[in-house]
Amino acid sequence: MKAAVITLGCKVNEAESASIMSALESLGWEVGCKPEYAEAYVLNTCAVTREAEKKSRQLIARVKKFNPEAKIFVCGCASEKSPLDFEERGVTYVCGARKKERIIEAFCREFGGEVKGFHYPKQVKTRAFIKIQDGCNNFCSYCIIPYLRGREVSRPIQDIAEEVKHTHSPEIVLNGINISSYEYGLPQLIYALHGVDKRIRLGSLECSAITEELLTALKGLTDFAPQFHLSLQSGSGRVLKAMNRHYTRAEYLEKCNAVYKAFPSAAITTDIIAGFATETDEDFEESLSIIEEAGFARVHAFAYSPREGTVAFRLKDVPPEVKSRRLHRLLEAGKAVADKFAQKFLGSEQEIIAEEFSDGYTGGYTGNYIRVYVSGELCAGKKYPVKLLKLFKDGVLAEINGQE
Repeated sequence: MKAAVITLGCKVNEAESASIMSALESLGWEVGCKPEYAEAYVLNTCAVTREAEKKSRQLIARVKKFNPEAKIFVCGCASEKSPLDFEERGVTYVCGARKKERIIEAFCREFGGEVKGFHYPKQVKTRAFIKIQDGCNNFCSYCIIPYLRGREVSRPIQDIAEEVKHTHSPEIVLNGINISSYEYGLPQLIYALHGVDKRIRLGSLECSAITEELLTALKGLTDFAPQFHLSLQSGSGRVLKAMNRHYTRAEYLEKCNAVYKAFPSAAITTDIIAGFATETDEDFEESLSIIEEAGFARVHAFAYSPREGTVAFRLKDVPPEVKSRRLHRLLEAGKAVADKFAQKFLGSEQEIIAEEFSDGYTGGYTGNYIRVYVSGELCAGKKYPVKLLKLFKDGVLAEINGQE
C-alpha cells in the first residue's frame, strides 16, 4: 500500500509532514511526498493567504486525478480555518493544524494497524527541518496563523538535542511558527548544540531575538550557517505600528548592524509585504529604501492578502493594481541586492552541501545562503569546497576547489 503526503506552506508544515510520513512507514506503508498514484493521500494545507487556501482546496481534485478511489486525509491551517470547505469535497477525514497526529489514528481506523508512539521525522531532503516550537502570541494585525495554530508551545531542549543527534542530514534548520519566543531560551538551545558536527541554520526570526547572548552562542557552533531571516514586513514606521509589529525601522537596522558586526559575511534575508492596508506611496518608498540600507541578501516580497478575522481586515485595502505595481518594484529591488550580495563573494572559496541535480548542474547553498551551481552530478548530501566564479541563473556558478 502506498501513501503520498503532500505539503503546502511553511517549513513547519514540512517538518510535521515528515513526522506523519515516518509514522505511516511504521505502519507498513510505502510513503512518498509527490503528487502521484497512491491508495491514500495526506494533504497538509496552508492558509497564510487566500491563494494558499485556494491551492489547498484544489489539491483534492488534483490527487483524485491520480486515483479517484483513494482515501484522502486533510490537515493543516486551511482545514483548521474552514473544515467544511474540505468535508464537502468528499474526503475521508479532516483535522486542523493543532493535532495532526490524529491523521495517524484515522489511518488506523480506516486501514487497521496500531499507533506505535513517537517517530522522528522521515528525512526526504539534504536539509532537515527540526521543529522546536509551535504557535504564536504576537497577533500581527494582518496574520491569521495565531488563531489557527494557537498559543506558543515549546519543545524541551533535550528532546530537540536528541532529534538532532538522530538525524542523518548534513544540515539542520531549527524552525517553528515563532522561534524567537522559544520558551527555554534560544541561546540556551544553541549552547546545547555546541559540538554537533552538522551545519546548523536558524529559521525565521523576529529582530528582537538578535542579542549579544544569541550571537555569542552561535559563534560557538562547529558549523553555523550565517544566514539570518529577519522578518521585516514594512520599512515604514507608521505601517509597522498598524501591523502591530513591535519594533521601529531604526531598531530593525540596529539589529542588522549587530549581525554584521558579529558575522561580517552574514546574509540577512527578509519578507516585505506590498500594499498593506492603508499603505501610502510614501510608506512604500520607505520599504523600498530599506532594502539597500539594510544590505539584504534576498527579499521575499508578496502582495498583502486581507484575512477575514484579523484586525487589519477592517482597514481600507489598497487597489489591486497598486499592489501589483509595488510588488513588481520590490521584486526588482530584491533581485538587484541579491546579485550585489553574491558579487561580493565572487572569487572566494566557500563550502556547499550538494542537493539536487538538474539540467547538467548540481545545486547547493553556501552557509550564507548563496545559491550555487556546479557543472556535473555531485553526491547529494556531501560537502564540497568550491570557488565562486560568476553570476549564473538565480545564483552563482562555481567549480570544485582545485579543479582545473
